[in-house]
Amino acid sequence: MMLLAACGTLGRCGTAKPLDRAAFDALYTPAPAPLEQPLRAYHLGHSLVGRDMPAMLAQLAGDGHSYESQLGWGSPLKAHWEPDEPINGFDVENDHPRYRDAREAVASGDYDALILTEMVEIRDAIKYFDSASYVQKWADAAWSADPDTRVFLYESWHELDDPEGWLERLDLDLTRYWEDEILRPALSGENTKRPIYVIPAGQVFATLVRAVEDRGGVGPIGGREDLFALRDDGTRDNIHFNDLGAYLVALTHYAVLYQRTPVGLPHSLTRADGTPATDPGAEVASLMQEVVWNVVTSYPKTGVQ
Repeated sequence: MMLLAACGTLGRCGTAKPLDRAAFDALYTPAPAPLEQPLRAYHLGHSLVGRDMPAMLAQLAGDGHSYESQLGWGSPLKAHWEPDEPINGFDVENDHPRYRDAREAVASGDYDALILTEMVEIRDAIKYFDSASYVQKWADAAWSADPDTRVFLYESWHELDDPEGWLERLDLDLTRYWEDEILRPALSGENTKRPIYVIPAGQVFATLVRAVEDRGGVGPIGGREDLFALRDDGTRDNIHFNDLGAYLVALTHYAVLYQRTPVGLPHSLTRADGTPATDPGAEVASLMQEVVWNVVTSYPKTGVQ
């Protein structure tokens, strides 16, 4: 019992002591200067990255933006790092021209932005797959290759039918898990004196959903479920976004990576395979863009003033 208590509420042992809250907050002030040139980005994660969202981001960013990725099905960052750990769905998820081996890519120093995301359920990722240590390993590898690389952690979400409540968890999880159990331990190392910025997609989802549901629906979005995909049998997928959700996440990435407002960006985009994505329409797109910019500029860990 004493050992379990010492390991913390999620049962972690051996994880670095979290960086003091005041020191953690201080890493994010002042905000960094915007990266003016088109970015080369590397996405490392799973199906909540997918193929279509990075393709939408590239269209929003315009000429010169480029990217590669390595993905899996529900893959923790540990699986991408450790050669003996399986990456479920590797062959399927990386069967496209934008794939590049993660260790090779990060070691190359070719990227302006390394975007990491952890598997969900985030509690399980922290408890069983040592999330903080592997965020730190990937960040240190990027900075060793090029100290100017900016590293980002893409905050995602959980199942719509979570018993604690979907919005309730989004309100709580950013601080209690993404910050306190991942970022603060990851940034506590002797060689880690720079921030890992947050792409707060979960917070954007929560804010948009509240705005839409308070109005009784806006355009094609009647409620939170309309941001998520349908399975082949017509039932709702409770965690994977559809084109509308992918567009919202792409806007969030754009605002954080480029430190620019997404207001006024196009909303008629294509998927990674070149087929037309579902267009949210001008009204919903405008609301999404405004929500993204409000959330991103009100949360200092994005690095956006």
